[in-house]
Amino acid sequence: MAADASTTEQRILAQVSRMLVEIIGEEYVLDLDVDMDTSFTEDLELESIEFVTLSTRLAEYYGDAVDFVGFLAGKEVDEIIEMTVGELVSYVAQSLSRSRAAASAVAESVAGPAGG
Repeated sequence: MAADASTTEQRILAQVSRMLVEIIGEEYVLDLDVDMDTSFTEDLELESIEFVTLSTRLAEYYGDAVDFVGFLAGKEVDEIIEMTVGELVSYVAQSLSRSRAAASAVAESVAGPAGG
């Protein structure tokens, strides 16, 4: 199971990295390897408008399962300033996992008891 979580996080990291390249520009990210330890503020120097754009891209790609605005709203200013790409990736992975579990529970309740 840990391997599945790791694979999922790697896929999410790749997608988030692509989004960041689109948002801040390939020329800026060219010399930077975006990984789980990459800081949004220190390394990427993301501005607030770019966080808004990232939020929009996450919503477009992952739908309602990922509430980036809600995720940020639960953080103190210092936590947002120090946030890493890895924190976002972990949040997205957890959100998608919860969303799948909820969808599975709804499907089971709609289908009713087996053999019924």
